[in-house]
Amino acid sequence: EVEASPPTNKAILDQGVKGAVDEACLPVKVYYGHVLALKGKVDLLFVPRLVSIEPKAYICPKFMGLPDMLRASFKDLPRLIDINVNLRQGSEKVREAVLEVGRLFTRNRRQVLTAWEKAREVYRRYVALLQEGLRPAAAIERLCGVPAGRRRPENPVGPGRWRIGLVGHGYNLYDEYISMDLIGKLGRLGAEVITPDQVPPAVIEAEAAKLPKRIFWTLGKRLVGSTLYFLRREDVHGIIHVASFGCGPDSLIGDLVERFSHRTRKMPFLYLTLDEQTGEAGLQTRLEAFTDMLAWRGAR
Repeated sequence: EVEASPPTNKAILDQGVKGAVDEACLPVKVYYGHVLALKGKVDLLFVPRLVSIEPKAYICPKFMGLPDMLRASFKDLPRLIDINVNLRQGSEKVREAVLEVGRLFTRNRRQVLTAWEKAREVYRRYVALLQEGLRPAAAIERLCGVPAGRRRPENPVGPGRWRIGLVGHGYNLYDEYISMDLIGKLGRLGAEVITPDQVPPAVIEAEAAKLPKRIFWTLGKRLVGSTLYFLRREDVHGIIHVASFGCGPDSLIGDLVERFSHRTRKMPFLYLTLDEQTGEAGLQTRLEAFTDMLAWRGAR
């Protein structure tokens, strides 16, 4: 039986802030809160050590250290499933990690590998739905067979007066509590939002390859590649970059994408930084000012 933590809420955020060191970024603090929400309810906690999810690139350093950070912060956690995910060592290492986790539940290798293949197929369908424009929560509901009448709107924004490229890490963009329903707010202000998940991976790779040096952070490369793609689209009127306060890679990537926006088309650019102190009123004011600027420029 699998137990998932509830959607992010104030209690989860508050617990995470108390449990994490002050220097941790907001997503790590939220992760701590979700771990604490499951503490006492489960026998095992799935906390993979994400090192690399593609060749020649790394994931965020804090993701690599999450299992150790949690053990150092809490002494009475359930056993952690902290397998290494490192595609720099080849795709065969992922298969070994899957079998390692599977041995916790069964010694039938065929059963484990069959479950893995089913999971990969579901993931491929999930990515395809994101490419179609669905948000993650709506895509998951469709894949889980939630009746149409009970699903959340699959494209809550729809065509708008402006089209805005919203770039950032998925855990900042799609968590409605952390982002304070940023996508919904933009929709209500008359904007249609497109995100990096709607850009084909091959396009992101091609755009990011235009830089003189390869970006070795996978998430940073997605932000740069999608930004360069949005800048080539005449139907994109502005770009918003959402970052976490204290994120080292984002401090560099954010400066890069802002420079590209100003140099390439002098496109309106808004840099939003999120932390546990971010106020909803201030966020709303900045979004309204940004869309007012689009209107002043005559964007249609």
